Amino acid sequence: MVSPWLWAVFTVIAAFAQTVRNAMQRELTGSLGTAGATHVRFLFGFPFAVIFLLGLVFGTDVALPRPGLNFWLWVIAGAFAQIAATALMLVAMGERSFVVTIAYIKTEPIQVAVFGLIFLGDVVTWPMMVAILVATAGVIVMSIKPGGMVGGMRPTLIGLASGGMFALSAIGYRGALLDLHLPNYVMAATFTLSVGLAMQAVTLSLYLWLRQPSVMFALLHAWKPSLFAGFMGVLASQFWFLAFALATAASVRTLALIEVLFAQLIARFAFGQHTTAREGIGMVLVVAGVVLLILAH
Repeated sequence: MVSPWLWAVFTVIAAFAQTVRNAMQRELTGSLGTAGATHVRFLFGFPFAVIFLLGLVFGTDVALPRPGLNFWLWVIAGAFAQIAATALMLVAMGERSFVVTIAYIKTEPIQVAVFGLIFLGDVVTWPMMVAILVATAGVIVMSIKPGGMVGGMRPTLIGLASGGMFALSAIGYRGALLDLHLPNYVMAATFTLSVGLAMQAVTLSLYLWLRQPSVMFALLHAWKPSLFAGFMGVLASQFWFLAFALATAASVRTLALIEVLFAQLIARFAFGQHTTAREGIGMVLVVAGVVLLILAH
């Protein structure tokens, strides 16, 4: 029997790994550009996903699934929405601070709740909706700066668009997981992750070879930092998928807002950015929303 809290443990692990990967991708953007840094998580993450899948197949007696057409449609939607979301995220990070960009992107839980209800029939109870609104209010408070928006509306809109695409990606991948109808949720998560990353790695590699071959050469030359970023990316994705297999996308993505707290630590110690009183209030709201979400389950 699966523990009712296991999805929350998976989500916290995924959020931390993703924060580390985001920070590393941000650093790689300067040398590789947006397209190259976006591709790092896919090209260098895919081999690790295959290792995870092979380990599961040969380490257990669980057979590979035989997906139908709907599975492929869900995965395609999730994979390409994630590519767009990652690229938009890196563009936004280049125009605003690391923490504020993450705050805009993390307005996604409300969109996830709506998309989940429309496309998957995932029900969001009133206590869960209150938790989502409180946590989302926290990231909005963190993003508001005295004197108006620094850099204008462009980085704000890009960050919000990235959040929307991440929301659609989460729904696509959860739809694929559910369509497999597997009793073993670990196989469902690992198989779906491998298929999605294969699509993303092949598509972006072909694009870069044809349109920006210099970026592809630069990416391969920077394989050492890229390899670790890819590993952290696939580690985060593995735990996201495990969480999606056990809980609604809205619950997972709301609890994932604790990534803002991790981002604050990364920003302070890696980038020398300090926490303001306003950001502190926002973080308190995020934590309150997360607590309410846990109590709602």
